[in-house]
Formats: sequence, structure tokens, C-alpha cells
Amino acid sequence: MEWATQASFDEALGLELIGVPAGEPVHVDVNLTSVSEGVLVTGNVSTTVKGECGRCLTAINEPLTVEVSELYAYPDSTTAETTDDEEVPRLQGDLLDLEPVVRDGLVFAMPSTPLCRADCPGLCADCGEKWDDLPADHAHESLDPRWAELKKLL
Repeated sequence: MEWATQASFDEALGLELIGVPAGEPVHVDVNLTSVSEGVLVTGNVSTTVKGECGRCLTAINEPLTVEVSELYAYPDSTTAETTDDEEVPRLQGDLLDLEPVVRDGLVFAMPSTPLCRADCPGLCADCGEKWDDLPADHAHESLDPRWAELKKLL
């Protein structure tokens, strides 16, 4: 059986630099298949992640789509008898809770250091400006502090 819906989370999901804001629409499009040990859920989850680049702090607003797959065991199945609830989730009557699968799929797919683009040069270590906004010949004179007193004599 194919099933699609749109939902949102009451709290933000993700990491410090990037995540799914609270209330952001999350699209869930899954197939539910009855198998001998339970119900197999497979499909896609998509949303928009927001955050900032880990190098230059530019705002990031990108789509994210992940594939999910999870077996929900029948209460009296062999799988249920040989695993605990944290390893393989259980059907709760006729219901199954997709929230942990959706949440884990999205969070694990997020980069720990998001980048606005793969070749982002970041910020100048001396002045803190974005390298993209600086001229090609941008440089800072750095003098070894041990020689600073001698420079005064010139």
C-alpha cells in the first residue's frame, strides 16, 4: 500500500549549524508491505534544511531527500521475540509510529559541517571578511611580535 502525507515537527531537528526548523513541512511518501515478520516501510522523506555554511557563515536553505526503510514487527513474531523494541520497532495494534524513522533518516543525512558550496574558501583569518568578497591580492602584513621593537628603529 502506498501512503503519502505532509507533517511537521514541534521542535527543530538537526545539528547546531544545520537542521529542519520547527514547523517546516516534511513530506513522507512510503510503501507499506506486509511481510512474514511484520510491516516493511520503505520510501522517501523530503524537507528543506536551513542553517549556515561552516566556513563562511552564509545562509543555507536547501532541499533534503532521504530514503527510509524500517521493519515494524508483529507482536508475536520471531523478530519480536529475539530483539528488543529499540532494535526493531513494534506495531502497536494497527498503528505504527513513523516519527523515529523520519527523524533519524533526516538527521543522519545532514552534514556535520555544511558548506554553501564545495569550494567555499571561508573567511580571512586576519580580518574575518569572506574571501569571496575580497580582492585577489588581499593580504595582511604579519610581523613576528619578537621583532616588533626592531621595526620601530627603521
